[in-house]
Amino acid sequence: MPELFEAYDDLDDVGERLKAADPAQRRVAIIELGNSGDPAAVALLDQTVSDPDAGVRQQVALALGEFDGPEAAAALARLLVDPEQAVASAAAQSLAELKDPASADALYPLAAHSHAFVRMATLRALKELRRKDSLKVALDALRDPDASVRAQAVGVIGFLKLEEAVPALTAATSDPDAHVRRGAVSALSFSAMKPAADSIMQALTDRDWMVRETAAECLGSNREGFSAAGALIDALSDEYWQVRLKAARSLGMLKVAQAVPAIGAGLDHPQANLRKECAAALGEIADPAGRSFLEQYTADPDPDVRKNVQWALGRISAGKAAAR
Repeated sequence: MPELFEAYDDLDDVGERLKAADPAQRRVAIIELGNSGDPAAVALLDQTVSDPDAGVRQQVALALGEFDGPEAAAALARLLVDPEQAVASAAAQSLAELKDPASADALYPLAAHSHAFVRMATLRALKELRRKDSLKVALDALRDPDASVRAQAVGVIGFLKLEEAVPALTAATSDPDAHVRRGAVSALSFSAMKPAADSIMQALTDRDWMVRETAAECLGSNREGFSAAGALIDALSDEYWQVRLKAARSLGMLKVAQAVPAIGAGLDHPQANLRKECAAALGEIADPAGRSFLEQYTADPDPDVRKNVQWALGRISAGKAAAR
């Protein structure tokens, strides 16, 4: 895109200023390269990844975030292992912006790096690239001693959406770290296999409420989610209203008519967000049995609840009966 670069000095001139004795001048030149939009700038930026000034190297990492492809990825991979944390963090940020799947080849060797930060950032970048051959790297990383690395590995697997990964994700729902378990539950929601739905359903009893919340939400979009209707109804009694809310939403999406009494009871909860969701779920199910619950809350103090109550009553009056 030479016309984009005409607003700045030409590449040769900027290349000369990259050799300036003053680090501030080198940083300005790097900013210009990043803003240029010219793919040829990547080669010049690559030449500066070993600059003696950490501030310059950090600026290089940020500038490379304006580009994509294997060349930019290779330069960022070198900066990711920089001894200065600010530089490595900037490189990690730019790596997460890559979209060209060909960039993955430059990153794979770093998945086994001795520092957990590097392994985590590598997996985070691989997630966005969605390369099928990243699956093996991610599966290996599920055995990493660092929980943050395992959490990123689950993210890679979840983005790939490969049924062959279901057993590994199922095992990860028992990980000692709640963030990993939560990610594994979320990643399983894509699967059409019943074992995936069973694992998500089991997570409704997880010791961490955020894992339970994620499980309650995922069952609504899972193809086998209706098989967990009973467990979702039980989740309407969870001690955390956030879990109840997601359970009500999923029961509404699944149109579980037998859940109407339990959902209707949620209209009496002090948390307006939960009342609103319960009203919406009754409208989605549209079973006539929901009318008696809804009619008690047409004057609810919260306007959003009242709006959902009226909508739900309209659905029932229109005869939009439950699909199941």
